[in-house]
Order: sequence, then C-alpha cells, then structure tokens
Amino acid sequence: MKFLNKFLMVGAVLALAACNDPSRLGGAGSGGTGAGIIGTGLPSDPTSVAYFQQAVGDRVLFAVDQSTISTENQTILNGQAQWLTANADYNAVIEGHADEQGTREYNLALGARRANSVREYLISRGVAGNRLKTVSFGKERPIEICSEEACYTRNRRAVTVLSSGLTG
Repeated sequence: MKFLNKFLMVGAVLALAACNDPSRLGGAGSGGTGAGIIGTGLPSDPTSVAYFQQAVGDRVLFAVDQSTISTENQTILNGQAQWLTANADYNAVIEGHADEQGTREYNLALGARRANSVREYLISRGVAGNRLKTVSFGKERPIEICSEEACYTRNRRAVTVLSSGLTG
C-alpha cells in the first residue's frame, strides 16, 4: 500500500510539472517565433512590453504647469497608438505625475489632466477608450528627488503602463 501511495504522489508531481511548460505560451525558450500573446519579453520582440517601453517610448514629458500635448509628445504618442492598435491583447493605465513644486492637491489635479490628455490623444488616434484607464500620482512618485530643474523636468510626465487585457 505504501508503494501505491508513493507511486501516486510521484505521478501527481510529474503531472503538475508538465503543466509548468513555458513553451506552451510561445514565449522565450519555446523555440517558436515569439509571436504568441505573451511574446518573448525581449526589446527586440515588437510584441513585447520591453519593446514598447524602449523602442516606442512609454512616457511623455510636460512643461511646467502644462498638460497640453507637444509636437515631441505627439510623435511618441503616435507610436504608442500604433503599437496598441497592433497589439490588441494589451490594455493600458496612463499615470499622470507632477514635480514636487506646488501643493499635493494641485499636483494630483495636474497629474490627472496630464493622464487624461494622453488618454484623449490615444483615443483620437484610434485606440479604444475602454482599453485605457488613468490614474494621477501627483508628486507622490518622483523619478528623481532634488531641487533642480533637471529633476523637475523628469518628474513632469505621463507614463503608459501596459497590462494584458486577457487577465481578469
């Protein structure tokens, strides 16, 4: 009887191990083309989040107290819209941020205006609105902390964060 229990336990472990086969997703190490939903995750894979972040650009910067889309931002956002249109399995949350100058309340409102500005621009370029959400962090999540314009500039931003639309 002990042998049968051990045999069943080993069989169950092997069955569970077979369920953990990353090649079934078409991802890295699968020997496939990487064209599956998950992609390879490498910056060279045009369907990957890493490609979106590095090649397309996941953020746009704003001038002081501004939420308008500049010409430079339009170029980046046009690329984001094209990528999101081609990769319909992804949704995005657009995070609005501000520098440390000003009150918390003002910067939360400014971050919201920046995120909404990006969302509306992406919608105008053909991305479905139900795939885009916004959140404002105001000055609560700076990239850099210092009292210099160079830091302030990097903190005045909207960041497009991707997530798989297939997860519940």
